[in-house]
Amino acid sequence: MIELVNIEKVYGTGPVKVKALESITMTVSKGEFVGILGPSGSGKSTLMNILGCLDPPTAGEYYLEGRKVSGMNDDELADIRSKKIGFIFQKFNLLPKFTAVQNVEIPLLYRGEKRDTAREKAKELLRMVGLFDRMHHRPNELSGGQQQRVAIARALVGNPQIILADEPTGNLDTKSGSEVLELFLKLNSMGNTILLITHDTAVAKLAGRVIHIQDGKILKDEKILSLG
Repeated sequence: MIELVNIEKVYGTGPVKVKALESITMTVSKGEFVGILGPSGSGKSTLMNILGCLDPPTAGEYYLEGRKVSGMNDDELADIRSKKIGFIFQKFNLLPKFTAVQNVEIPLLYRGEKRDTAREKAKELLRMVGLFDRMHHRPNELSGGQQQRVAIARALVGNPQIILADEPTGNLDTKSGSEVLELFLKLNSMGNTILLITHDTAVAKLAGRVIHIQDGKILKDEKILSLG
C-alpha cells in the first residue's frame, strides 16, 4: 500500500541546512499496524507529514497504492488527504464551539455530503468509540481520553484506508491512554492500516511491527511476536 524509496527531507537553504530525513526506504502492506519509534528530534513527525501528504520530500519517491505521490500538485494531494488518510494528533484539534457529533461530521460536510447523511455516519462512529451518550457535549465537557476518541471517530468518518496517529496518547493519563490504544488494536483487527508515531517503546510494541528511527535514518525494522 505504501512504498518510500530513498526519501530525504532537508530544511533551510544556502549554507544553513538541516537534513531531517535521510535515505528512508520502507514499505507498509494493507492492514498492517506499524509503530514508528524514535526520540524527540529523530525525524518521525517529519516522516508522518510526508506519509500524510502534508509536506513534500526534498528527494526520493513516495508511492501510495502504486501511484506516485511525490510530484503531485496541491489539489491532488488535498484529494488524497481527504479520501484516503485519517489523521489523529496529540492535541486532539477539536473545534471548541462544536459538539462531539459536529466535530466528527465536519470532514464529510467538507466533502459535500448531505448533513443528514453526515450526521448519521458521525453518530455511528461515536457509538463505535463508546461516546454515543456524549455526542452533544463540547470538548471542554469531555475528558482528555474522550476528546481523543472523538478525534479518532473524526479520522475514521470518511472511511480512510490509512490512519496516521502522531503521539495519540501523549496528553493522556495512563488509563485513558490504555483505552485509546485498545481502540487502535480493535481498528486494526477490523482491517485498518495504522501507522502510530511515538517515543514510547511500550506503546510502539503494541503494533505488529516497529520501525526505529533516529537522526533521520531507519536504524531497525522489527516484527513484534504476538504472545497470544
